Amino acid sequence: MNLAELERKLIAVARSRPLNEAVPYAFEKRIMAHLKTRAVDEWSLWARALWRATAPCVAIMVLLGAWSLLVPASTVPGVDLSQQFENTVLAAADQEQPADSAW
Repeated sequence: MNLAELERKLIAVARSRPLNEAVPYAFEKRIMAHLKTRAVDEWSLWARALWRATAPCVAIMVLLGAWSLLVPASTVPGVDLSQQFENTVLAAADQEQPADSAW
């Protein structure tokens, strides 16, 4: 069906109907009262955002866990990272301190 023709027919039917000026009793007061009761609660906004973030975080955790289990470990005897870390941390302690330092 032609959308332009359908739109023209709908507008013609809407214009042919008489206008109704009746507004429900105290309509604007009910709307304003409803808007006042909907105060923004910052804690609920944070809670909603954090709950929405749980699914992507769990998905990332599962993917990284599967990746760490499925990737084969390096079989080449390479560099021992724990030994390098220990050497780096204790490098200052291993250096000789001058014995005749004056305070």
